[in-house]
Amino acid sequence: MSQYKPTLNPTLDTGNVRVAIVAAEWNSHITGVLAEGAYATLLAHGVKKSCVDRFDVPGTVELTFAASQLIETERYDAIIIIGCVIKGDTPHFDYVCQSVTQGMTALNADCDTPVIFGVLTTLDEQQALDRAGGRLGNKGAEAAETALKMIEFRRRVDSLD
Repeated sequence: MSQYKPTLNPTLDTGNVRVAIVAAEWNSHITGVLAEGAYATLLAHGVKKSCVDRFDVPGTVELTFAASQLIETERYDAIIIIGCVIKGDTPHFDYVCQSVTQGMTALNADCDTPVIFGVLTTLDEQQALDRAGGRLGNKGAEAAETALKMIEFRRRVDSLD
């Protein structure tokens, strides 16, 4: 059985796409690689450098607030949130993961700008490194592809009017 390999629809005009990447500073050795993967992927698909803005926030919990503020500017077609939460010995991991997931879900349900979940939630640092340019690819790059697909989806829905 062959695996489905999605591709971007070539009809999306990426020349007029604006994307914000918001990265958590916590675990920056991982989030920095994820953000760079997202940025490089957007450029590889034709998004202009001047149309991609990068913002940093202290931690993963702050990503929801940052995305909310960026949505209010009405400047972006999509917002990619990048974070990395590594499980420790306390329930803090669960609270952070739940907070950012619920926040992003609420924004996607209530707003017209897609917020893309580029947050790693791993059991250990090696799992995070494997997903930040390691043996499992770069999940930041995947988040950028998702952003472009959601922009295209939004534009198709808008054209139904």
